[in-house]
Amino acid sequence: MITKYTSEIFNVLRKGQFICSNSPDDDIKKLYKVLEDEETFEDLHEFFYQINYILEQGNEYYYFSRKENNVDLDRKLEKAFNWIDILDFFKTFDTSFDVGFRFSPSDIVNQLKNNADLKTKLEKLKKVSGDKKTNSERIKKIIEKLEKDNFISLENEITETYKVLTSFNYLKDIITTINIPEEIENEIPE
Repeated sequence: MITKYTSEIFNVLRKGQFICSNSPDDDIKKLYKVLEDEETFEDLHEFFYQINYILEQGNEYYYFSRKENNVDLDRKLEKAFNWIDILDFFKTFDTSFDVGFRFSPSDIVNQLKNNADLKTKLEKLKKVSGDKKTNSERIKKIIEKLEKDNFISLENEITETYKVLTSFNYLKDIITTINIPEEIENEIPE
């Protein structure tokens, strides 16, 4: 059963965005409710599959995937490594950084003053933060990337408070699928 929201769902997901259950955007929440219906999801999955988009369901979020060739896989692996570094940075900022967590750039800047480990991890993120001069500018650049890729959303413009969306589970799922066999876990690379 194709719904009247099919084109809206397609327009959001084809841009690489997520449809999250905890989005502050009412339109996205409405689309989530539509996809939550199992029959509708199955019908839309079949419909989008015909045009080479695979409708996927995560932990309280939906997204598109596609079959990839090896060149695209290499590019995606590079992005995954960047996401691991970003996730590590935010978990160092606050170990409770997860779905529903709220923060502001100034929270991170303040913690940088007393946390050498966080400073080091920010330095490693130069690929993501670009050639920004101040820590504040670099943090804002990383936050812009998270917001652009739909893992966080600005919840309050006045206090500059961001909320971590359920699509953040996608990043956690990527990391948990990386399996390092126990026998090589403690080996030192030559």
